[in-house]
Amino acid sequence: MQLKLVEAIKEAGNIKRFLPSEFGMDPARMGDALEPGRVTFDEKMIVRKAIEEANIPHTYVSSNCFAGYFVPNLCQMTVLTPPKEKVCLYGDGNVKAVFVDEYDIAAYTIKTIDDPRTLNKTVYIRPPENILSQRQIVEMWEKLTGKKLDKFSISKEDFLASMEGKDFTSQVGIGHFYHIYYEGCLTNFEIGEEGEEAATLYPEVNYKRMDEYLKLYV
Repeated sequence: MQLKLVEAIKEAGNIKRFLPSEFGMDPARMGDALEPGRVTFDEKMIVRKAIEEANIPHTYVSSNCFAGYFVPNLCQMTVLTPPKEKVCLYGDGNVKAVFVDEYDIAAYTIKTIDDPRTLNKTVYIRPPENILSQRQIVEMWEKLTGKKLDKFSISKEDFLASMEGKDFTSQVGIGHFYHIYYEGCLTNFEIGEEGEEAATLYPEVNYKRMDEYLKLYV
């Protein structure tokens, strides 16, 4: 559907900036992603190629983890609410990811649309206080509730093996979680000249920290 937008933009000839529907991880950095989840990134790169070949002014937004899907559930798959008794840690739970409130994603994104600094670049939304490990998220929850959860760990080998027999959507989710929580794909690189960091560009945005976010669920 976005390729149709690209064609419409080419025909119109007066579009000042196009922000394709990407968000999440930066597909340009996911060339080694696992099947079948890599289809997400491959399709986004097809759209990027069309945008760039048409010389359409653009900004790509890499928003990292939407807090609503990853924080209240303490990064557990298949649920959106906090676990009551026990929590599964991916590996040692210490790999850093980035969690962002959806309203903050919107605030940063809208600021990019007419900013010359973001023209034809990727904007990474990485609020510094929200670069956290799964273990840190769990500890925040325990501090807020005053209750310790039973923790157990799953190795990367066992986590990947859990993909067997699952439906397509579940396999995609497992692959993405693997890249985030075992490989650290959201934080294992420095932003180069091809990108900008949103919290640095727009310090006036008073972004929500994840300890504040979790208070909504206590």
